[in-house]
Amino acid sequence: TAGIQIIPFEELTSNDIVIIPAFGTTLKLEKVINQIGIEVHKYDTTCPFVERVWKKSEKLGEDKYSIIIHGKFNHEETRATFSRSEQSAPSIIVKDIIESRLLGEFILGNLSIEEFYKIFEGRYSDNFDPEKDLDRVGVINQTTMLATETQEIADYFKQIMVRKYGTDNLKDHFADTRDTLCYATNENQEATYGLLKNKADLAIVVGGYNSSNTSHIVELCEAELATYFISSAKEIVSQDVINHFDFSNQKQLQTKDYLPKKDVVDIILTSGASCPDSIVDEVLQRILSFYPEAKSIDQVVNELG
Repeated sequence: TAGIQIIPFEELTSNDIVIIPAFGTTLKLEKVINQIGIEVHKYDTTCPFVERVWKKSEKLGEDKYSIIIHGKFNHEETRATFSRSEQSAPSIIVKDIIESRLLGEFILGNLSIEEFYKIFEGRYSDNFDPEKDLDRVGVINQTTMLATETQEIADYFKQIMVRKYGTDNLKDHFADTRDTLCYATNENQEATYGLLKNKADLAIVVGGYNSSNTSHIVELCEAELATYFISSAKEIVSQDVINHFDFSNQKQLQTKDYLPKKDVVDIILTSGASCPDSIVDEVLQRILSFYPEAKSIDQVVNELG
């Protein structure tokens, strides 16, 4: 997601095809592609929910709010969003609630300007004036971040504005942006929270190893039980061996005896928002193949139906 360039622009011609990914791309990159003569929007697959965030940033700018972006500053989507938000309003990126609290301390006057520039170096727009541009704010996000964390960050800045300006003046200093959360990412996260309320022996999370929203699902599961992050059914070598990805340490692992030796095994199976259903289904079928006495998927669906 760092946007590493593989083909130099000098090698591209107007006859080539450039596909804009679901994350979108920066205005700077769009300009370069247009100058080559390639029709940028002909193969633009930018997710509508990402575009909705962009439109919200434009509206925030029109209403004279500064923009706080919850995201990973080097992620393609965050860079694409930042390139647009900075056209509309002063913008700054926070990675998590910890950085948000540091920014909140600055807003309240408990952090020096020198500390601000050190902490947020490279994460704010040109001509950003922290002493003037943080009195009216709205929060938007990289849509693959944890929705609950984005909401926590928004609620935090709302309370900061209440503390500084009072409840009666809140609307003059804080914008409600809850409608920008991606429902697909949010639904997957909410479904995972629901699954984790049930007792299980292990979790299997399916998705791309560079997927931000899938990594958050992995984090949720790992906090509760043994979790195996895989990209496809091929990673399930056998009933005794599974290859999986250690996201925290960015390395591939192989684990033996991952399935408990008992008749009934409770497994949480979930995936990232962009993982095709067919891949998840293949994983489910692979697991079921180890339990020949188990009911078929069709039988279970009919019983629930």
